[in-house]
Amino acid sequence: MKTRPRPSSRWPAPEPAARASDRALPASRDYDLAVTGAGDLSHVGESGDVRMVDVGAKPLSRRRARARAVVRMAPETASRLGELPKGDALVTAQLAGIQAAKRTSDLIPLCHPLPLTHVQVTLDVRDDAVVIEASAETTAQTGVEMEALVAASVAALTVYDMAKAVDKEMVVEDVRLVEKTKEPL
Repeated sequence: MKTRPRPSSRWPAPEPAARASDRALPASRDYDLAVTGAGDLSHVGESGDVRMVDVGAKPLSRRRARARAVVRMAPETASRLGELPKGDALVTAQLAGIQAAKRTSDLIPLCHPLPLTHVQVTLDVRDDAVVIEASAETTAQTGVEMEALVAASVAALTVYDMAKAVDKEMVVEDVRLVEKTKEPL
């Protein structure tokens, strides 16, 4: 499969960064958790097995989270997002993000299904990008950041899908959690 180099005239290449995922783990599942730091991960047991965290004893609290994603594209593409061959990418992406937030526990294996009280997805069209912000809210025993991240990610992927016929060099980037809050009831 051929890959195209990222055109440097539209945006600068990202700086290389060392990530935790770049570190190789031993092939065996019986790795030393103290060395890898996995002992601090709530979804990993002492023997390295994965598990869903038991939140049953935690009190209910009001949870909110905001996430963001960016889709970089040619300025001509950004100006056409409301009238693409597949339809209005902005409306479709907004709906896809909301729908995805509601299905997060179906997509992320160890996420708890949450009773969402509110989900909002906004798309801000810039000269050469769409900045997507998603927020999710619940009253529950665990946080709602995965729902916000999934909403922003799926909205970005929907923009990409709908515009890929007119712009072959789009890039989805900067998917991140912006804020999360927890308030006692």
